[in-house]
Amino acid sequence: QVQLQESGPGLVKPSQTLSLTCTVSGGSITSKVTYWSWLRQPPGKELEWIGYIGYSGNTDYSPSLKSRTSISRDTSKNQLTLQLTSVTPEDTAVYYCARSVGWSRTVKYDYWGQGTQVTVSS
Repeated sequence: QVQLQESGPGLVKPSQTLSLTCTVSGGSITSKVTYWSWLRQPPGKELEWIGYIGYSGNTDYSPSLKSRTSISRDTSKNQLTLQLTSVTPEDTAVYYCARSVGWSRTVKYDYWGQGTQVTVSS
């Protein structure tokens, strides 16, 4: 059973960098054809895909967030990291990491983390 767990600060000040970690257990982030995404859901809004890092280390980002987003990984720890720079209150959301096998814009995720609330406020 693959399990994902997000962690990071729950409160970030405007203009700072949001940094979250997703720790994966029960499966390797380098397993063939797996893609590890970050998504978020702002209050009262739909779920939004942020980007992914694939099993080979390749990345792709949402065009609307690409200039501020970086996703990396530590294969020795089986962890993913999300960094979002220059945050504003509009970045307040529940942030999730999730796994898919294969990738498309309409892919179904088979494993999710429980999500972590991040609030951007001074």
